[in-house]
Amino acid sequence: MKYYIIAGEASGDLHGSNLVKKLKEQDIQADIRCWGGDKMQEAGAVLVKHYRDLAFMGFVEVIKHLGTIFKNISFCKSDIKAYKPDVLVLIDYPGFNLRIAKWAKLQGIKTVYYISPQVWAWKENRVKTIKECVDKMLVILPFEVDFYKKWNYPVIYTGHPLVEVVQQEKNEVPIDSLSDRPIIALLPGSRKQEIQVKLPLMLEVVDDFPEYQFIVAQAPSLPNELFENIIGDKKVLLAKSQTYNLLKQAKAGLITSGTATLETALFGLPQVVCYKGNAFSFWLATKLVKVKYISLVNLIMDKMVVKELIQNDLNKSNLILELKKILQESPSLQSLRNDYAQLWSKLGDKPASATAAAEIIKIAQQ
Repeated sequence: MKYYIIAGEASGDLHGSNLVKKLKEQDIQADIRCWGGDKMQEAGAVLVKHYRDLAFMGFVEVIKHLGTIFKNISFCKSDIKAYKPDVLVLIDYPGFNLRIAKWAKLQGIKTVYYISPQVWAWKENRVKTIKECVDKMLVILPFEVDFYKKWNYPVIYTGHPLVEVVQQEKNEVPIDSLSDRPIIALLPGSRKQEIQVKLPLMLEVVDDFPEYQFIVAQAPSLPNELFENIIGDKKVLLAKSQTYNLLKQAKAGLITSGTATLETALFGLPQVVCYKGNAFSFWLATKLVKVKYISLVNLIMDKMVVKELIQNDLNKSNLILELKKILQESPSLQSLRNDYAQLWSKLGDKPASATAAAEIIKIAQQ
């Protein structure tokens, strides 16, 4: 069977790579072409375009790059048409992927969406497009099943792919220590734009915690110079392609909102969630987005488990205050650990990638 997979960011590349491995296990003749990143390529897919050329954050940034986005969409359609896949697999990345889904429907191409767009947060009317154009929706958050049920659209909960990834990582023999001092992990994101905004703010607290070693998780797709220019002469280390090793060894973390907040929680690491974006984009988001929280941990648990510092609240004094809270033993820290344990329970232990692969193969064979 021929599979064409589209992922547009780092988390999609991670989940896509595990999906590629399971597709190849379950279909030994699998021929896979993809948009994604290094991980999907290493797993055995032919990489057409890297996500670093696709990731634009926020309303303003998207508008600035509309020309590039439309060129990418046009090229993608041509490439799919030439490849003639048995099934098209879309991983999150809704602005791009839903356009491709609409087009694919007109071409008679079977489509599976793995990892639903966050239509429960905003643009709920996108569900209409999904119902019309997507043959099967595979979701990874437990509450999404009920959300789609109210739209009379049956979906399949595969389990969350991070559960199996983190569980496997926890079973690995630890890598050599990154530091002889207790570590505070800084995860500023995987996109150049977000790193340039958030990392300087995170670094402002370094001198206030001299007994700790601050280590920045560096996304493998980004150059050393980007981080080195921001870090300057601060005594901060870079850990390239070692995010999980860092999370296993750290005492606490300052974590950019997104998939990383869930990864951090699954490793049991106390964290402060950080978000700051373009002022206009953020203002517009407050008018459109309907969720109470920005971190996946809080969304899944439906309560404030981890502290979120958003926009103007993301500043030096608040970072110092919240970091001190999670670095010392206290009843609130024990409560956090209990919530983290409940999070594992809520997500369940289904083998997400294998489950998704089986459903995709079913559709391809129909």
